[in-house]
Formats: sequence, structure tokens, C-alpha cells
Amino acid sequence: MKTIAFYTLGCKVNQSDTASMEKLFRNAGYKVVDFSSKADVYLINTCVVTNMGQSKSRKIIHKAVRQGPNALVVVTGCYPQTFPDEVKAINGVDLIVGNQDRGTIVSLVEEAYGKQRTDTVDAVRKLEMGSKFEEMNADEGTHKTRAFLKIQEGCNQFCTYCIIPYARGPLRSRSLTNITEEVANLVAVGFKEIVLIGIHLGAYGHENKAGDTLVMAVKAALAVPGLVRLRLGSLESVEVDNELLNLMAEDARVCKHLHLPLQAGSDKILSAMHRPYTIEKFTEMLNKVREKLPNVSITTDVIVGFPGEEEADFANSLKYIKQCNFSKIHIFPYSQRRGTPTEKYPGQIPPMVQQERVARMEKIAEEGHIAFCTKLIGQTVSVIMEAQTTIGIWEGLSQEYVRVFAPGDNTCAGTVKLIKVEKLYKDGVFGSFV
Repeated sequence: MKTIAFYTLGCKVNQSDTASMEKLFRNAGYKVVDFSSKADVYLINTCVVTNMGQSKSRKIIHKAVRQGPNALVVVTGCYPQTFPDEVKAINGVDLIVGNQDRGTIVSLVEEAYGKQRTDTVDAVRKLEMGSKFEEMNADEGTHKTRAFLKIQEGCNQFCTYCIIPYARGPLRSRSLTNITEEVANLVAVGFKEIVLIGIHLGAYGHENKAGDTLVMAVKAALAVPGLVRLRLGSLESVEVDNELLNLMAEDARVCKHLHLPLQAGSDKILSAMHRPYTIEKFTEMLNKVREKLPNVSITTDVIVGFPGEEEADFANSLKYIKQCNFSKIHIFPYSQRRGTPTEKYPGQIPPMVQQERVARMEKIAEEGHIAFCTKLIGQTVSVIMEAQTTIGIWEGLSQEYVRVFAPGDNTCAGTVKLIKVEKLYKDGVFGSFV
């Protein structure tokens, strides 16, 4: 039995891709071992969304080469898809595969394993319009309560700072039939929550003008008997329509949580980013969502230190973002990505200024998170219990994407509990079972 070790960098989509590949190798008779262990094959699923992600990808590749001088080193994901020659130049890499053909990854590895390893085998294929979505099975072997199901791939937005459209290619979507089948498989093995994810999730089905929609995909998942909870991944604000909000309001299984990336609170910066909305439009959308879903949790992403972001622009962002009352904010200092338009933009912000602005934004984020959690005190929330933090204390996520802690025993694992929130605690709230 051959052994294989995986290392995943980057986003939830990458994690989902790795889980699917792990299942393929298990089914082929491989034993999956920890990445720090000796293995016959090391597979690194890479990230290039930031300079740090690309740098860390290189470090992990070098680590695999050192760790297994006689092992087959496979590099897949966004790094070889965008910069194949750079990855091939790394000494000791045996096979590179981009963001396609992962459904045949086992045969690609077997073929490369049997060859005399002199040159890197390049299996990266250009992602063209009309490419089909790879309907790989989600991995049911993770023994967790939450499963991530990728239903959409690619992006046509081409924000000026983002390399993802080049790394992930054009839009393509999983079929409605396959969504239902995969959700049924995941529910059958015990997963309580399914998270529908994609590179541009709201563009599900948009590659075909008369095609399927995200609402149809959500309904396909909800058609599965026994599904306890369904959560949506990141959505563009302009893609949140009344039909989706009505469905979220009507079906208690759909989490009352939306992740809506804002990226900047300044129209000047949003325009320079090539984002598809203005502050006015984003505000209208927030008001509409909160009118339909009064207790909704809205989380977001913000990029700090974008080229040309003057102090007045950042001050406007701080002021606006504070007004938005986000329950959580993921903050990213701008990363000057090679191959994107902003690489050559004037007005690049020095790292020290970026970090100072990140600290100021983090204060707003903390205030918003505490304010949202405080509103939950006295309320009863539904929580899937995930792990025991200390003896007698369990934690899990509520529908609102808030971490909830409560006392319990060993029978709690994987169960759904109603918890009355009593106080703020750690990075979330504390309560007792109802």
C-alpha cells in the first residue's frame, strides 16, 4: 500500500479540492498519512492569492522535497496554474497539475511514479471558455460536523488586484442533479451542516444565459431529507436578490448568515478595484437584507492599503464600515500581485502604513463583533457541537456564525443543541442547554 501526504494552503475551495483528492486516493488503495510523516507521495495544493500565500507554497514544496528525497512530489492548484515555469524550476518537483484534471489525479500520479524522474511532468492545461466543472465527490471521511461542497468554479469579474480569474479560469458550475446526490451522500454519513462554496458562488450557472441559478442550487440541496443545516459561502452583494432572501427567511435550515465582501468603504477605491457596486448600492442591499432577515449575521472582507488609498479615503472606509455593523470582518493588507493590473499602479502604500491602518480597522472589527454577540445574550440559538475545549466545556457554531461555548458531556459530539446565551466568552458567547 502506497502512502500519500497532503498539504493545503489558502481558501475553503482549496480545502474542498484536497478533500476530494484524498477520497480518490483512498479509493485507489492509498493510505493518507500526516504531512510530517514519511510518504511515497507528497501532494501540495497551493495558493497565490497573496504574496505570502505564494511564498508559503514555495516553502512547503521545498520542505516536501527535503523530507522525501525519494518520494514523488506533486504540486497542484493556483501556483502551477498561473506560474507553471516557476514551479517546474523548483528542484525536486516531479509533477505539476493546475486547477483542472484533478478527477484523474490518481492516474497522473501513477504514471509519473512509474517514470524515471529526470524532468518535471507538466500536466497543467490552459483553462478555456466552455471548460466543464469537475464533479468530484466530496470527501466523507473527515469525521467532522461540517462539510464544504464546491458547486462553482472560476471567475469573470477581474478585479484589478486579484489573480484568481487567471488561476481558476472562466465560470463553470456543478449540475443540480449532482448537488443533490453529493448532499445526500454527506448527510448519509452524518454531516449536520453543508456549506455551498465556490470561487464566485453568486455566479452559479451564469456561464449559460438561460442556465441554472444559485437559488435553484440551494433548493437542490434542501431537497435532501435529513439535511439539518445549509450555509452559503461568500457572495457578491449585487447577487443577493429577493428570491434568495425569501428562501432564507422561509426555510429554517438555511443559516441566517451572509458573507458579503465589501473590500473598501470608499467609492474612489471601489472604482479603482473594479468592484461591481458603489457605497450607496451596498447600503441599499444591507438595508434590504436586514429588513427581510432581522437577526441576520453579515460578515465581510476588507482590503487595507490599496494603491492610491489616501488617509482621507481610509478615514471614509473606517467611518462607513463602522456604520455597517458587521458581525465579523476579515482584514487583508493589500498584496502587490504579479500579473494583475494593480502591480503597476502608482501610489503603492508602504507596509508600515498598511499595518497601522490594519490595526485601526481591527479595532472597528472587534467593536462590531462584540456588539453582535452582545445582542445574542438572552436569546436561544441553535448550535452544532463540534469539539471539547476543556473538561466539560464544548463549542460549536451557531447559525449566525458565532462560536458558542456550553457545559456538556461526551455525548455532545456532533449533536444539535439549543443554547440560551448568557454572556460574552472568549471569541464568542457562553450559555447553557435549553
